[in-house]
Amino acid sequence: MDQEDRIALFLDYENLALGARDHRGGAAFDFRPIADALAERGRVVVRRAYADWSYFDEDRRMLTRSHVELIEIPQRMGASRKNAADIKMAVDAIELAFERDYISTFVICSGDSDFTPLVHKLRELNKRVIGVGVEGSTSGLLPPACDEFLYYDRLEGVDIPPARGRRARPTTRPAGAEQRPAEPEREQEPEADRRPAGEEPGRDVDALAVLVAQSVAGLQGSANGEVTASRLKRTLLRKDPTFSESDYGFRTFGELLRHLAERNVIELAEGPAKGDPEVSLPEHGDREVAFGLLRGVVADLGSGGNPVALSGLKNQVRRARPDFSEKKLGYRSFLQFCKAAATAGVLDLRWSPEADDYLLTTQP
Repeated sequence: MDQEDRIALFLDYENLALGARDHRGGAAFDFRPIADALAERGRVVVRRAYADWSYFDEDRRMLTRSHVELIEIPQRMGASRKNAADIKMAVDAIELAFERDYISTFVICSGDSDFTPLVHKLRELNKRVIGVGVEGSTSGLLPPACDEFLYYDRLEGVDIPPARGRRARPTTRPAGAEQRPAEPEREQEPEADRRPAGEEPGRDVDALAVLVAQSVAGLQGSANGEVTASRLKRTLLRKDPTFSESDYGFRTFGELLRHLAERNVIELAEGPAKGDPEVSLPEHGDREVAFGLLRGVVADLGSGGNPVALSGLKNQVRRARPDFSEKKLGYRSFLQFCKAAATAGVLDLRWSPEADDYLLTTQP
């Protein structure tokens, strides 16, 4: 148990519940998916929700059954009521951070950017911060500030609201007004092509492969020791706190890594702990093939030993191999890829002030 993260949960309930209802077709907010997601991350020792509970009578019963402490913020005028809840929640979080050293993780359930300074301060106090918000009502400033950000809409157990056609509300027509015949086909046609509300299209796995390869290359170049799966996952979350392998159709991060290994994007080896394999980039195979491709294109363009300018060269490489991407090999740019090829002795690369460009030539 000493190894477990102790979690303090704070809910800006009005922001969360109203956001869920406004952006999810009127669907009721359910606390259980949040509780389940946090149970996978550690032991929740504090649960507090802030609101004027006279407006959330049914929700109060649901939260009480989940052992959430309800903090009453009495009704006031407009923004002053909202500020009172925000300030109370921020003060309580900071107080807890100083008084309870054993709490390692704070969960801020709100999409309000006003909590961004609180997130920064908690991280400054060496606390891990997880944000939770409704996707349609979350400010773009809050997720990047957190160590991890969970969109409520994507949590396991959150029901997808049924699709609704854009039907006109029935109204009483004025006498003598022309009535058009109903067009059920026209109303139903868009629904066939439209995803249900709240359902996200699958994310691009190729873009994910690029992100993973870049991250592994960066960790190998700047960090000591092996790159483990858990370390890679933490790095991906630091780059994008909203990252989740489930968005790409994978049940676990290990399943995602095995898929990328099958595509030769990465290599997996036994790590220091069971279930936490070592991740590396292939040393041979695709990289050597790509270097050979580059050499071949430069040789064709620079027949007779003439130098070839870097500008426009990538397009020529893609003409020879449309699926080429230096990022899948772990390089951040095409120039970095060419420099690696030069270091490997595949070709020569030098800067030309006259051409104001890098020039490449094949070695005899």
